[in-house]
Order: sequence, then C-alpha cells, then structure tokens
Amino acid sequence: MFTIEHEFDATVVTLVDDGEAPLREDVVISAFADCVTLTQIDPRTDMPVVVTLSMEQLRDLSHALDLPEGAYRLRKDD
Repeated sequence: MFTIEHEFDATVVTLVDDGEAPLREDVVISAFADCVTLTQIDPRTDMPVVVTLSMEQLRDLSHALDLPEGAYRLRKDD
C-alpha cells in the first residue's frame, strides 16, 4: 500500500509494508526540485534515518532497476 500527497515544496510518497510478518517501518519518499529523500524510522533506536539522492542518482537508480548485473555509465543525449 502507498499514499501520495502534494505539499507546497515536495511530493510525498509513503510506502506501507503490508506484506507478510515481520513488517518493516513505513518509508517516506519526498521529491523536491533538486533532490529526493527517503526516510524510515530505525526500530532499534526509534530515530529517523534519512538518505538523500541527487536527481542524477535517482535517474541512475531508475535505469538500474531494469538492467542486469554490471557497472554502467549513462550518456547524456545531445
């Protein structure tokens, strides 16, 4: 299950683990103009862990999900 909310400066997607137990904490993805953050509560410390991806890293991730194992460099189209 997931939710999508449009806020003033970001689009926020929350991924809710509704699979088999043990369930994981929700993941909140906030897409800003210049970066994307992923936030999840660490159940051991009860503190949020935030990972920030640049737009280039996000682009690479989206391509990587469809590629086989290996190392890649994307070319910019002129």
